[in-house]
Amino acid sequence: MRFACIVFPGSNCDVDMYHAIRDELGEEVEYVWHSETDLDRFDAILLPGGFSYGDYLRCGAIAHFSNVMESVKKAAEAGKPVLGVCNGFQVLVESGLLPGALIRNKNLKFICRPATLVVENNETMFTSGYENKQEIVIPVAHGEGNYYCDDETLKALEANNQIVFRYKNNFNGSINDIAGITNEKGNVLGMMPHPERAVDQLIGSADGLNLFKSILRNWREAHVLNV
Repeated sequence: MRFACIVFPGSNCDVDMYHAIRDELGEEVEYVWHSETDLDRFDAILLPGGFSYGDYLRCGAIAHFSNVMESVKKAAEAGKPVLGVCNGFQVLVESGLLPGALIRNKNLKFICRPATLVVENNETMFTSGYENKQEIVIPVAHGEGNYYCDDETLKALEANNQIVFRYKNNFNGSINDIAGITNEKGNVLGMMPHPERAVDQLIGSADGLNLFKSILRNWREAHVLNV
């Protein structure tokens, strides 16, 4: 399986994402600069965290105009897995691939700490490796991670089972404790916590590795013929 790790000016979690795929998952991964216009050679797309374009205007607001985003949208429409983490989540929201908005944390401070998440839907291509309602520890590092949407959107997210992760202890003010959501089709996931920073017990948690293993397992079931 081949992953694209999208790099914008200001990305700073791309190396962590690359390490998670190459060294922990053992799959192919390639850095892809934001000016790229063709992602057809990749099976999955990763939008890492950071401060794309310095977070000017709004977090992710400028990145969504990058050339590569048209190809990201094309990949999403084709059903390929697209994962946006932290700033990557913000870019997906600004691009219209996911609903809602990410606003300032309720305490107006940058928060960097381990967070306990509850797996709310383990029937997606990203979460099939977890048990439903399983509690996992994934670190966060954000200043604008407070997820917000209107009542109608929230009802739709609930009805379609698009809320994938919730915070056990909501520290940033996110509506309904939301930490991660998918699109209706279930192939685009945005989450503020960093699974790529939780892939080895040596660094405090390996709970994030199952997310990447789930993507790989789903792809193999769909594309690899067992003889």
